[in-house]
Amino acid sequence: MSAATFPLNAWYAAAWDHEVKRALLPRTIANRQLVLYRTTTGEPVALENACWHRLLPLSLGRLVGDEVECGYHGLKFDGQGRCTHMPSQETVNPSACVPAYPVVERHRFVWVWPGDPALADPALVPDLHWNHDPAWAGDGKLIEVACDYRLVVDNLMDLTHETFVHGTSIGNREVAEAPFVTTHGDRTATVTRWMSGIEAPPFWASQIRQAHGYTGPVDRWQIIRFEAPCTVAIDVGVARAGTGAIPSEGHASDRSQGVNGFVLNTITPSTDKTCLYFWAFCRNYLLGEQKITTELREGVTRVFGEDEVILEAQQRAIDAHPGYRFSNLNIDAGSMWARRLIDRQIAAEQRPGAPVIPIRAA
Repeated sequence: MSAATFPLNAWYAAAWDHEVKRALLPRTIANRQLVLYRTTTGEPVALENACWHRLLPLSLGRLVGDEVECGYHGLKFDGQGRCTHMPSQETVNPSACVPAYPVVERHRFVWVWPGDPALADPALVPDLHWNHDPAWAGDGKLIEVACDYRLVVDNLMDLTHETFVHGTSIGNREVAEAPFVTTHGDRTATVTRWMSGIEAPPFWASQIRQAHGYTGPVDRWQIIRFEAPCTVAIDVGVARAGTGAIPSEGHASDRSQGVNGFVLNTITPSTDKTCLYFWAFCRNYLLGEQKITTELREGVTRVFGEDEVILEAQQRAIDAHPGYRFSNLNIDAGSMWARRLIDRQIAAEQRPGAPVIPIRAA
């Protein structure tokens, strides 16, 4: 058996809120085949996507009220996974059920807990509040990437790649050369980078010009915060150089003459070598300009498309070199800590006495 690559006792984004409707949505989360839908009152539900009777995917059936009717023989299952109807018989076998998974809707995502239901504490849902905070405006998308989800985490924890992968948009030489500080806690790791008096890259030059009419040198920041096992919120922006955006002893950061964004990322392992990459870009300037929201969403889509090419090529190279061990540079400090925190969560689930989470394979 191969080593586990992700913990099960965690909240994983299964879908954007708008994706879960009065229809059956199949999704693979942590090697579990799920079907998601909303009840008539709007509550999200997640069931195993396999009928108890002959394992036909329930997503091939239909919704009847708040129940899923199997598309093969018509068995019906409620939102708790209990069978409520069997064809051609008056009694229902009490063992007829499918696993139901804990679900929470928060920060515009529908989150699913694939592990021990007794441990599914909603307080553990990662903080991505910018995604629905009225003080911020933004939007995002879902990318299905053919790679181990940890490669996406690596990519986000080391933004020096912007210089080389995104040189026409958000990258410049200063990102690769600026010093940074890495810190960590029990479930988090943070990489902080400040760049003083630099030329803004094309993306940020456009944003500060639109918001403030400014075209000169800027102070730039990137504060990357990882929350195990797979969420990364990145505080980014630029401000007119020398106006106090860079904090100093006794002086907090003053970003009033700049533009501030948050790049929100949560990456859900679908299988061991594929993942669902949910992202959003939120800003705190020109909030009423829907045109800017749409332009930013599409611009970031192009940027992340460049990452997708790199990540999938990297996965193919890993598959071609089994057993190869990565070499690390100073710039990998953040991703190294993220991996350690992920490994700790996995190890905690594998200790003797830890609950065994069953999975039924077709």
